[in-house]
Amino acid sequence: MTHSSENDVPTETPQLKFLRRMVTTLTVVMVCGFLVVLTLLVIRLSSTGPTLPEAIALPDGITARAVTFGEGWIAVVTQENEILILNSLSGAIEQRVKITVGEN
Repeated sequence: MTHSSENDVPTETPQLKFLRRMVTTLTVVMVCGFLVVLTLLVIRLSSTGPTLPEAIALPDGITARAVTFGEGWIAVVTQENEILILNSLSGAIEQRVKITVGEN
């Protein structure tokens, strides 16, 4: 009768050792990727947007259809097919662009 001794530890095959290292490496890569995505989300969501004025004063009779904010300017598309470029600090009209729609 043979007795198993404490010295008889089963040896790890090379394939099993490779698989264990691969799983560990992939786990580390996934954790690092998750941390990067989480960090980018926190940075992106915590940034402030553009500074918006409390109100935009348009000339009498002009109705806005769309508004776009840029660095130092505000573009307002009106119902009269016109684009007004306003100074974002003073609100003064800097430029008017008439929109002409071509026939197809």
